[in-house]
Amino acid sequence: MRRTFSIRLAENDDAAAVTAVLKASYPKLMASAYDPQLLQRALPFITRAHPILLASGTYYVAQAESALVGCGGWSFEKPGTEEKTIGVGHVRHFATSAAWVGLGIARSIYASCQEQARAAGVTRFECYSTLNGELFYAALGFTRMEQIELPMGPDIVLPAIHMSKAI
Repeated sequence: MRRTFSIRLAENDDAAAVTAVLKASYPKLMASAYDPQLLQRALPFITRAHPILLASGTYYVAQAESALVGCGGWSFEKPGTEEKTIGVGHVRHFATSAAWVGLGIARSIYASCQEQARAAGVTRFECYSTLNGELFYAALGFTRMEQIELPMGPDIVLPAIHMSKAI
């Protein structure tokens, strides 16, 4: 049976469904890349929808029948700040439900982000990839800039990869 999905802009009402995708995806897909204790402490900070992203008009979801199976977007603001650099966009909070990985969902969401960002004057995307996500972003043409440590909460730092791509 062929699995089909469509991509649309997220809405505020999608918060619970986006959180469900993040909670179903991140623990499984990140398990091979991170220490289990670190992951357990970091997950509560990264597995919830961000209302600002949902309302931004630059965050997308993948809809399959009656369920969301993927999400992701971009912003002008550097994650965790209000800092903006002319021409630079930041890829944000991508996830695909584990059962739907490999079917082109994240690529489709990324394509929507890139098209919208180009139209808005963005010429370069940056992202903070999880360690397990680096190969996905590399396949999209991103290059590794440096390994970084992202503060997730009190005494929680998640290793990540700062990546960049001209769009």
